[in-house]
Amino acid sequence: MWTGLLWISPWLIGFVGLVIFPLALSLYYSLTDYSVLEPPVYLGADNYRHLLHDSLFWTALGNNALYAAVFIPLSTAIALAIASLLARPMRWVSFFRAAVFVPSLVPIVATAMIWLWLFNSEYGLVNQALRALRLPAPNWLKDPNWAMISIIIISLWQIGRSVVVYIAAMREVPRHLYEAAHIDGFGRWGRFWHVTLPMISPSILFNVVLGIIDAWQVFAIPYIMTEGGPGRATYFYTHYLYDNAFRFMNMGYASALAWVQLVLILALTGVAFLISRRLVHYSAA
Repeated sequence: MWTGLLWISPWLIGFVGLVIFPLALSLYYSLTDYSVLEPPVYLGADNYRHLLHDSLFWTALGNNALYAAVFIPLSTAIALAIASLLARPMRWVSFFRAAVFVPSLVPIVATAMIWLWLFNSEYGLVNQALRALRLPAPNWLKDPNWAMISIIIISLWQIGRSVVVYIAAMREVPRHLYEAAHIDGFGRWGRFWHVTLPMISPSILFNVVLGIIDAWQVFAIPYIMTEGGPGRATYFYTHYLYDNAFRFMNMGYASALAWVQLVLILALTGVAFLISRRLVHYSAA
Protein backbone atom coordinates (compact mmCIF):
# COMPACT_ATOMS: atom_id res chain seq x y z
CA MET A 1 0.00 0.00 0.00
CA TRP A 2 2.77 2.43 0.94
CA THR A 3 4.52 1.79 -2.35
CA GLY A 4 1.32 2.63 -4.25
CA LEU A 5 0.85 5.81 -2.20
CA LEU A 6 4.43 6.80 -2.92
CA TRP A 7 3.91 6.45 -6.66
CA ILE A 8 0.72 8.54 -6.66
CA SER A 9 2.02 11.06 -4.11
CA PRO A 10 2.84 13.72 -6.75
CA TRP A 11 -0.77 13.59 -7.93
CA LEU A 12 -2.09 13.62 -4.35
CA ILE A 13 0.07 16.62 -3.45
CA GLY A 14 -1.08 18.46 -6.56
CA PHE A 15 -4.73 17.57 -5.94
CA VAL A 16 -4.63 18.76 -2.33
CA GLY A 17 -2.59 21.87 -3.08
CA LEU A 18 -4.32 22.95 -6.30
CA VAL A 19 -7.90 21.75 -5.72
CA ILE A 20 -8.82 20.91 -2.11
CA PHE A 21 -6.95 23.78 -0.44
CA PRO A 22 -8.24 26.51 -2.84
CA LEU A 23 -11.79 25.14 -2.48
CA ALA A 24 -11.59 25.21 1.30
CA LEU A 25 -10.08 28.70 1.27
CA SER A 26 -12.75 30.05 -1.10
CA LEU A 27 -15.48 28.54 1.10
CA TYR A 28 -14.01 30.37 4.08
CA TYR A 29 -13.71 33.62 2.11
CA SER A 30 -17.37 33.32 1.10
CA LEU A 31 -18.23 33.73 4.79
CA THR A 32 -16.14 36.89 5.17
CA ASP A 33 -15.79 40.48 4.06
CA TYR A 34 -12.48 40.25 2.22
CA SER A 35 -11.06 43.00 0.03
CA VAL A 36 -7.73 41.20 -0.67
CA LEU A 37 -5.79 44.24 0.60
CA GLU A 38 -6.99 43.75 4.20
CA PRO A 39 -7.46 40.66 6.38
CA PRO A 40 -10.85 38.93 5.99
CA VAL A 41 -13.57 39.76 8.53
CA TYR A 42 -15.94 36.91 9.38
CA LEU A 43 -19.59 37.64 8.48
CA GLY A 44 -21.21 34.22 8.63
CA ALA A 45 -23.87 33.72 5.96
CA ASP A 46 -24.36 37.46 5.29
CA ASN A 47 -22.95 37.24 1.76
CA TYR A 48 -25.41 34.50 0.85
CA ARG A 49 -28.31 36.40 2.39
CA HIS A 50 -27.31 39.49 0.43
CA LEU A 51 -27.57 37.52 -2.81
CA LEU A 52 -31.33 37.19 -2.32
CA HIS A 53 -31.72 40.98 -2.46
CA ASP A 54 -29.10 41.70 -5.12
CA SER A 55 -30.81 42.80 -8.34
CA LEU A 56 -27.62 42.39 -10.40
CA PHE A 57 -27.30 38.81 -9.17
CA TRP A 58 -30.79 37.99 -10.41
CA THR A 59 -30.18 39.80 -13.70
CA ALA A 60 -27.00 37.84 -14.35
CA LEU A 61 -28.65 34.60 -13.25
CA GLY A 62 -31.63 35.21 -15.54
CA ASN A 63 -29.41 36.03 -18.52
CA ASN A 64 -27.37 32.90 -17.95
CA ALA A 65 -30.49 30.76 -17.58
CA LEU A 66 -31.87 32.11 -20.87
CA TYR A 67 -28.58 31.51 -22.64
CA ALA A 68 -28.28 27.95 -21.30
CA ALA A 69 -31.92 27.12 -22.08
CA VAL A 70 -31.44 28.12 -25.73
CA PHE A 71 -27.81 27.18 -26.36
CA ILE A 72 -27.76 23.63 -24.94
CA PRO A 73 -30.74 22.19 -26.89
CA LEU A 74 -29.89 24.15 -30.04
CA SER A 75 -26.22 23.17 -30.06
CA THR A 76 -27.16 19.53 -29.42
CA ALA A 77 -29.64 19.46 -32.31
CA ILE A 78 -27.28 21.21 -34.76
CA ALA A 79 -24.30 19.05 -33.79
CA LEU A 80 -26.37 15.87 -34.24
CA ALA A 81 -27.60 17.05 -37.64
CA ILE A 82 -24.09 17.88 -38.86
CA ALA A 83 -22.66 14.64 -37.45
CA SER A 84 -25.35 12.56 -39.16
CA LEU A 85 -24.30 14.08 -42.48
CA LEU A 86 -20.56 13.74 -41.93
CA ALA A 87 -20.71 10.19 -40.56
CA ARG A 88 -21.60 8.89 -44.03
CA PRO A 89 -18.93 8.00 -46.58
CA MET A 90 -18.72 10.66 -49.28
CA ARG A 91 -16.18 12.66 -51.25
CA TRP A 92 -14.19 15.26 -49.30
CA VAL A 93 -15.69 14.06 -46.02
CA SER A 94 -12.35 14.51 -44.20
CA PHE A 95 -12.16 18.11 -45.40
CA PHE A 96 -15.68 18.87 -44.16
CA ARG A 97 -15.03 17.23 -40.80
CA ALA A 98 -11.89 19.32 -40.39
CA ALA A 99 -13.76 22.47 -41.43
CA VAL A 100 -16.34 21.85 -38.71
CA PHE A 101 -13.77 21.03 -36.03
CA VAL A 102 -11.14 23.71 -36.69
CA PRO A 103 -13.21 26.65 -35.30
CA SER A 104 -13.19 24.97 -31.89
CA LEU A 105 -9.37 25.21 -31.93
CA VAL A 106 -9.32 28.96 -32.54
CA PRO A 107 -8.59 30.94 -29.33
CA ILE A 108 -11.72 32.55 -27.90
CA VAL A 109 -10.26 36.06 -28.09
CA ALA A 110 -9.47 35.62 -31.79
CA THR A 111 -12.96 34.23 -32.36
CA ALA A 112 -14.51 37.25 -30.65
CA MET A 113 -12.46 39.68 -32.74
CA ILE A 114 -13.53 37.96 -35.97
CA TRP A 115 -17.19 38.11 -34.99
CA LEU A 116 -16.88 41.73 -33.89
CA TRP A 117 -16.09 42.51 -37.51
CA LEU A 118 -18.73 40.16 -38.92
CA PHE A 119 -21.46 41.69 -36.74
CA ASN A 120 -20.42 45.30 -37.29
CA SER A 121 -23.65 47.16 -38.05
CA GLU A 122 -22.16 49.30 -40.84
CA TYR A 123 -19.34 47.34 -42.46
CA GLY A 124 -19.83 43.79 -41.17
CA LEU A 125 -20.10 40.96 -43.68
CA VAL A 126 -23.34 39.69 -42.12
CA ASN A 127 -25.22 42.97 -42.53
CA GLN A 128 -23.79 43.52 -46.00
CA ALA A 129 -25.18 40.13 -47.02
CA LEU A 130 -28.56 40.95 -45.47
CA ARG A 131 -28.72 44.30 -47.28
CA ALA A 132 -27.85 42.59 -50.55
CA LEU A 133 -30.86 40.32 -49.98
CA ARG A 134 -33.00 43.36 -49.07
CA LEU A 135 -33.48 42.06 -45.53
CA PRO A 136 -33.36 44.09 -42.29
CA ALA A 137 -29.82 44.57 -40.99
CA PRO A 138 -30.01 44.80 -37.18
CA ASN A 139 -27.47 46.41 -34.90
CA TRP A 140 -26.43 43.03 -33.57
CA LEU A 141 -24.28 43.97 -30.60
CA LYS A 142 -25.89 47.28 -29.61
CA ASP A 143 -29.56 46.31 -29.70
CA PRO A 144 -30.78 44.58 -26.48
CA ASN A 145 -33.15 42.46 -28.58
CA TRP A 146 -30.32 41.08 -30.73
CA ALA A 147 -27.29 41.02 -28.43
CA MET A 148 -28.17 37.74 -26.72
CA ILE A 149 -28.95 36.15 -30.10
CA SER A 150 -25.53 37.28 -31.32
CA ILE A 151 -23.76 35.64 -28.38
CA ILE A 152 -25.63 32.37 -28.96
CA ILE A 153 -24.75 32.39 -32.67
CA ILE A 154 -21.08 32.93 -31.88
CA SER A 155 -21.11 30.12 -29.33
CA LEU A 156 -22.68 27.75 -31.87
CA TRP A 157 -19.70 28.36 -34.15
CA GLN A 158 -17.60 26.19 -31.82
CA ILE A 159 -19.66 22.99 -31.74
CA GLY A 160 -16.99 21.05 -33.63
CA ARG A 161 -15.97 19.17 -30.47
CA SER A 162 -19.50 17.81 -30.05
CA VAL A 163 -19.73 16.92 -33.74
CA VAL A 164 -16.53 14.85 -33.55
CA VAL A 165 -17.85 12.94 -30.52
CA TYR A 166 -21.15 12.21 -32.28
CA ILE A 167 -19.43 11.07 -35.47
CA ALA A 168 -17.27 8.64 -33.50
CA ALA A 169 -20.34 7.31 -31.67
CA MET A 170 -22.35 6.91 -34.89
CA ARG A 171 -19.55 4.95 -36.53
CA GLU A 172 -19.70 2.46 -33.64
CA VAL A 173 -23.42 1.67 -34.07
CA PRO A 174 -23.69 -1.97 -35.27
CA ARG A 175 -24.73 -2.21 -38.93
CA HIS A 176 -27.06 -5.14 -38.24
CA LEU A 177 -29.34 -2.86 -36.21
CA TYR A 178 -29.90 -0.63 -39.24
CA GLU A 179 -30.47 -3.68 -41.41
CA ALA A 180 -33.07 -5.03 -38.99
CA ALA A 181 -34.80 -1.64 -38.82
CA HIS A 182 -34.83 -1.46 -42.62
CA ILE A 183 -36.41 -4.91 -42.85
CA ASP A 184 -39.05 -3.79 -40.33
CA GLY A 185 -39.99 -0.96 -42.66
CA PHE A 186 -38.31 2.00 -40.96
CA GLY A 187 -37.25 4.83 -43.24
CA ARG A 188 -34.16 7.00 -42.83
CA TRP A 189 -35.75 9.18 -40.12
CA GLY A 190 -37.15 6.13 -38.32
CA ARG A 191 -33.73 4.46 -38.26
CA PHE A 192 -32.15 7.64 -36.92
CA TRP A 193 -34.80 8.07 -34.20
CA HIS A 194 -35.11 4.43 -33.11
CA VAL A 195 -31.56 3.15 -33.70
CA THR A 196 -29.00 5.94 -33.91
CA LEU A 197 -30.23 8.15 -31.07
CA PRO A 198 -30.60 5.34 -28.49
CA MET A 199 -27.21 3.88 -29.39
CA ILE A 200 -25.35 7.20 -29.15
CA SER A 201 -27.32 8.45 -26.13
CA PRO A 202 -24.28 8.11 -23.76
CA SER A 203 -22.39 10.49 -26.04
CA ILE A 204 -25.35 12.88 -26.06
CA LEU A 205 -25.40 12.84 -22.25
CA PHE A 206 -21.64 13.50 -22.21
CA ASN A 207 -21.98 16.53 -24.48
CA VAL A 208 -25.03 17.84 -22.63
CA VAL A 209 -23.15 17.73 -19.31
CA LEU A 210 -20.21 19.57 -20.88
CA GLY A 211 -22.71 22.03 -22.36
CA ILE A 212 -24.21 22.70 -18.93
CA ILE A 213 -20.77 23.37 -17.47
CA ASP A 214 -19.73 25.61 -20.38
CA ALA A 215 -23.03 27.51 -20.54
CA TRP A 216 -22.96 28.42 -16.86
CA GLN A 217 -19.34 29.56 -17.05
CA VAL A 218 -19.56 31.56 -20.28
CA PHE A 219 -17.48 34.70 -19.93
CA ALA A 220 -14.89 35.60 -22.55
CA ILE A 221 -17.11 36.03 -25.64
CA PRO A 222 -19.78 38.30 -24.07
CA TYR A 223 -17.12 40.17 -22.09
CA ILE A 224 -15.17 41.01 -25.25
CA MET A 225 -18.12 41.43 -27.61
CA THR A 226 -20.58 43.48 -25.54
CA GLU A 227 -19.03 44.03 -22.08
CA GLY A 228 -22.32 42.85 -20.62
CA GLY A 229 -24.45 45.35 -22.52
CA PRO A 230 -26.43 46.84 -23.94
CA GLY A 231 -28.47 47.54 -20.82
CA ARG A 232 -27.16 44.40 -19.07
CA ALA A 233 -28.76 42.25 -21.78
CA THR A 234 -25.66 40.03 -21.96
CA TYR A 235 -24.40 40.44 -18.41
CA PHE A 236 -23.67 36.84 -17.46
CA TYR A 237 -23.09 35.23 -14.09
CA THR A 238 -19.33 34.75 -14.42
CA HIS A 239 -18.99 38.37 -15.57
CA TYR A 240 -20.68 39.53 -12.35
CA LEU A 241 -18.42 37.22 -10.34
CA TYR A 242 -15.36 38.64 -12.11
CA ASP A 243 -16.46 42.23 -11.48
CA ASN A 244 -16.88 41.60 -7.76
CA ALA A 245 -13.54 39.83 -7.45
CA PHE A 246 -11.27 42.03 -9.57
CA ARG A 247 -13.05 45.35 -10.15
CA PHE A 248 -14.84 45.93 -6.85
CA MET A 249 -12.21 43.93 -4.87
CA ASN A 250 -14.98 42.18 -2.97
CA MET A 251 -13.44 38.73 -2.90
CA GLY A 252 -15.70 37.45 -0.14
CA TYR A 253 -18.86 38.17 -2.09
CA ALA A 254 -17.27 36.82 -5.28
CA SER A 255 -16.43 33.58 -3.44
CA ALA A 256 -20.07 33.26 -2.37
CA LEU A 257 -21.11 33.76 -6.00
CA ALA A 258 -18.63 31.07 -7.06
CA TRP A 259 -20.03 28.57 -4.59
CA VAL A 260 -23.59 29.25 -5.70
CA GLN A 261 -22.42 28.73 -9.28
CA LEU A 262 -20.79 25.42 -8.34
CA VAL A 263 -23.89 24.17 -6.53
CA LEU A 264 -26.09 25.23 -9.44
CA ILE A 265 -23.92 23.38 -11.99
CA LEU A 266 -23.81 20.28 -9.80
CA ALA A 267 -27.60 20.38 -9.34
CA LEU A 268 -28.27 20.73 -13.07
CA THR A 269 -25.78 17.97 -13.84
CA GLY A 270 -27.51 15.77 -11.29
CA VAL A 271 -30.87 16.46 -12.93
CA ALA A 272 -29.37 15.53 -16.30
CA PHE A 273 -28.16 12.20 -14.90
CA LEU A 274 -31.53 11.51 -13.27
CA ILE A 275 -33.33 12.13 -16.55
CA SER A 276 -30.76 10.00 -18.37
CA ARG A 277 -31.78 6.90 -16.43
CA ARG A 278 -34.79 6.51 -18.72
CA LEU A 279 -33.32 7.98 -21.89
CA VAL A 280 -29.74 6.72 -22.08
CA HIS A 281 -29.03 3.26 -23.41
CA TYR A 282 -25.74 1.63 -22.48
CA SER A 283 -24.52 -1.18 -24.68
CA ALA A 284 -23.61 -4.44 -22.99
CA ALA A 285 -20.59 -4.83 -25.26
